[in-house]
Amino acid sequence: ENWCSPVVWSQVDAFTAQPFKGNPAAVCFLEDDAAAPAGDGRWMQSVAVEFNLSQTAFFSRDSSCAADATTPRFHLRWFTPVTEVALCGHATLATAHFLFTSVLAERHGVVEFATKSGVLTAKKVPAPEAEEQGKLFIELDFPMSDYVGCDPADELPSIPETLNGAPVVSVHKSVATNDFIVELSSGKEVADVLPNIEEIRKCAGRGVIVTAPAPAGSGYDFFTRFFCPKFGIDEDPVCGSAHCVLAPYWGGKLGKQKLIAFQVSPRSGALYLELDVANQRVRIQGEAVTVMAGTLFA
Repeated sequence: ENWCSPVVWSQVDAFTAQPFKGNPAAVCFLEDDAAAPAGDGRWMQSVAVEFNLSQTAFFSRDSSCAADATTPRFHLRWFTPVTEVALCGHATLATAHFLFTSVLAERHGVVEFATKSGVLTAKKVPAPEAEEQGKLFIELDFPMSDYVGCDPADELPSIPETLNGAPVVSVHKSVATNDFIVELSSGKEVADVLPNIEEIRKCAGRGVIVTAPAPAGSGYDFFTRFFCPKFGIDEDPVCGSAHCVLAPYWGGKLGKQKLIAFQVSPRSGALYLELDVANQRVRIQGEAVTVMAGTLFA
């Protein structure tokens, strides 16, 4: 059945402070889980198809959490135009931004989300760069993902056109998502990739992450792009969840606990990462900006 009560929504560009940059997500506020069609995944999928963004987030108040709780809790689900996913970084950042700027009182600096990947937290934090103090930065606490090595000859024979002849340094695979991690030798090669989407759609993994060290003097540690046409996302402009595996990957290679990542897609965006190896977590910081708002009636 359709959801008949009006639903407030916003479109938020995540991992950027500039409108029309970063990664756009639609964020739909279903008020509370008693009144919302929380179990109606078909309706949510239809709405995600209608928005046709890389992710549409649906969140509702957790009725078991007291209204005056110090840390409010919400149920959160994410849908691409094709399917529901178990974890999404940019749409979680977008949802937290929506809550902190439009729903929650100023005193609330932390929010919890009950999701398919467990309880995730988002909190307001100081800007990581001195010149950006005063801006709203949000830190996500996400699960770290392991990776395993692959043989490029066996795993990547199907995407030579996508890599434009760029030499492959190594190929790994994310244990959590089955995404290929293809390391190239330079950030410029990552930026210059012209993906053959049909090649990537037919590859054995869920999607393909292409990454390389950032150019010297860029201010970043590594560059990345992510292609996931099987989930209806030819190129994900800035993928937070991909950095759950990229943070330990590059942290290990560079010997760093804190890293600054740049997703060099046409829209582009920056992510500030911190590894918590002891607890197997990755903290992901970024900005967001609201660009549209409206009401869903169907």
